[in-house]
Amino acid sequence: MGYELPGGRGARRPRRLRGVLSVVAAGLFVCCVGAAGLGAWNYQHVRQSSGAARDAAEAFLQDVTSGDAGGAYDRLCGDTRERWSREEFERRLSVPPTISRYAVDDVRIASDQGRLRATATAKLTRRSGAVDRREMPMVKDGDEWRICGDPF
Repeated sequence: MGYELPGGRGARRPRRLRGVLSVVAAGLFVCCVGAAGLGAWNYQHVRQSSGAARDAAEAFLQDVTSGDAGGAYDRLCGDTRERWSREEFERRLSVPPTISRYAVDDVRIASDQGRLRATATAKLTRRSGAVDRREMPMVKDGDEWRICGDPF
C-alpha cells in the first residue's frame, strides 16, 4: 500500500509548475541562441574592421615611405590635423631619421562607447638602419580608418 497525500492526490508535481518550467526553459534557450548570434555578428564585424584598419595603416605608411606627405596627412584624423598643420607634418617627414621600410605586425580593434578604435603595431625601419616598433592609434571616421596621435 502506498502513501497518499490528504485530498486523494498522488506525489506528482502540479501541471501548472511543469508549464511554468517549460516556458522558463524555452525563454532561456531563446536568450542563449540570441546571445550566440550577437556574439558571432560582433566577431564578424570586428574581423572585417581589422582588415580595413590594417589596410589604412599600410596605406599611411606607404605614403610616408614614398615621400607623399600630402597623402599621408590626408589619412590623419581631425584631432591630429588640428595639432599638426600640413606644413609642419611635411617638414617632420623630411627630417631624418626617415622611414624606409615598414611591416604592420598587429591590429587590435576595440569599441569605446559605440565608436570603433584600433591600434596598429608596426615595425619601422629607418634609413639609418635603426628599427623600432610603433603603436599607431586609429579611429573610424565614417567608412574610413584614420591615424590619430603621433605617428612618428
